[in-house]
Amino acid sequence: MIKAVFEGLVYDPKGEPIKVAYVGSEPCYVLNDDGFLRYIPAGDVDWQVWEALTSQIIGHEDILSKQAAKMLGQEDIFTVAMLRSQLEKKDEQFKAIQEKGLPEEARQYLGMMGFRITIDIHGKVIEVNQPQVYGDEGND
Repeated sequence: MIKAVFEGLVYDPKGEPIKVAYVGSEPCYVLNDDGFLRYIPAGDVDWQVWEALTSQIIGHEDILSKQAAKMLGQEDIFTVAMLRSQLEKKDEQFKAIQEKGLPEEARQYLGMMGFRITIDIHGKVIEVNQPQVYGDEGND
């Protein structure tokens, strides 16, 4: 059974959180449209978000896999190749996340950091707010 990957992180255009309900075995985001409850398949919304997040990786697999291997302290060609292979399998990664779901702690952390998804009444992702990462560039 698949899960709503971004449960607790999805909001309507008014800024109200959207709950998850199951229609049979399919998770749906339930958007309250002035009293009319719209059941939007979670898989459709989650895929749009996944595409938005992973689009930043496409074309950068080489550098990302090398940097990840460096951070792991294993810069050999086999580790780099394995990491690159995982970055290129975004569809398979998404299916695995759908089956297991994001851990509750991870969703809570993302929410506290400001990660937020806004969808319209048709389930189209309007906005994905991601936490900002600030470095030591000396900008005060």
